[in-house]
Amino acid sequence: MNRQSYKASLWISMILVFTMVISACGGNKDASSGSGGSDGAGNGNVTLSFIHWRGEDVAVLDGIIQKFEAEHPNIKVEPQVFPSDQYQATAQAKLVDGSVGDVFTAFPGAQFEAIAKAGLFLDLSGESFVSAYTPSLIEAGQKDGKQYAIPYQLVYNMPIYNVTIFDELGIEIPQDWDQFLAAMETLKQAGYIPIAFPGADIGPGQLMNTMVMNNAPDEEIFGKLEAGETKLTEEWWVKTLTQFKELNDKGYFQKDAVGTKTDAANALFIQEKAAILGTGSFQLAGNKAGNPNLVQGLLAPITVAADEAVFEGIHTTTYMLAINSKSKHPEEAKLFLQYLSRAEVAAEYANGTGQNVTVDGVEYTSDELKAVSEWTSKKTRFQPRFKINNAEVQKAITSSIQAVLGGIEPSQAAADAQAIVDQQIGR
Repeated sequence: MNRQSYKASLWISMILVFTMVISACGGNKDASSGSGGSDGAGNGNVTLSFIHWRGEDVAVLDGIIQKFEAEHPNIKVEPQVFPSDQYQATAQAKLVDGSVGDVFTAFPGAQFEAIAKAGLFLDLSGESFVSAYTPSLIEAGQKDGKQYAIPYQLVYNMPIYNVTIFDELGIEIPQDWDQFLAAMETLKQAGYIPIAFPGADIGPGQLMNTMVMNNAPDEEIFGKLEAGETKLTEEWWVKTLTQFKELNDKGYFQKDAVGTKTDAANALFIQEKAAILGTGSFQLAGNKAGNPNLVQGLLAPITVAADEAVFEGIHTTTYMLAINSKSKHPEEAKLFLQYLSRAEVAAEYANGTGQNVTVDGVEYTSDELKAVSEWTSKKTRFQPRFKINNAEVQKAITSSIQAVLGGIEPSQAAADAQAIVDQQIGR
């Protein structure tokens, strides 16, 4: 081979080697980045944003997340928690560009409908982890035949009562409205606040469920309201407001109930100054943490005669797990939901937070969860408030309760609320 041919051959060989090196590097990069993309550092790591509203679950969720990250070392989960009222108002806006809330939670009812309408739910219908749940308990996350979100919690939206106080005073669980009022009077005469009621925030939206459940036993009553087929000025709602007024006028709520926020109402119950807390089972664990001596149960006011009662209580499937359709990391987000769906992980969450869950095969060990287990066999109704799809209609209804507690006559408060409903539905 002459010198010129040798040089040409050497250059060709060097080009081939360089090309192979570049190809190999490119292949390694593709393999490491995964379907969810990287964090920008070129190492294939993914950070998932997880937003929700349950600040009381942070410690338990942090432990679960750490175990998930150990199992999936290329995925980091960054949770962000908001107060529940703020979450209902702002969550949808946070999801729009996909930079926040790869995984998020949603309330059933108005928030779920609004997020679904905005197209921000990733369809989970075909995912294998959906089969880990009790089918009848995840229906609130379905729309148009698709599973857009998975309710993780089974909650009983009924007042919590102090079992010890009831036993000491010989109070039986009331079976009708007259018995309920008699029980409240016994508590008042014994020096207790009968019902600690957070009227400034979550109270109206919680207690309204048991108060209306037998006054309007039609489970589609609020759907009919939004369709213009019934009105708040009719007997079923005016009666409900009248009974709220009766409780307030007789001193069965604490003073300035309409100005009392959740933490203050909780404190009255935890300190055993109040015998009943007008919220729901989601606060059982927090109450017990604040007072380990508390013995708690659930009690639903029956607002009609005993033989007219259709329902014994209220349940909700909520804290609905979902994936943002705008997420840049949908496959990693699915891995996180799949992990939360394992029975042993759901059990860790349930027993650590005091929340019943919708996952099959979960064993409950906490006293609080055992205390409400009897309600699984009772006739309960899905929370009426979450059957309201229009957020402004929902607000008008709960505001009518606050108006009555503030001194407005029930018929007037109902009429004022109905005017807002008419405006919202175009009547």
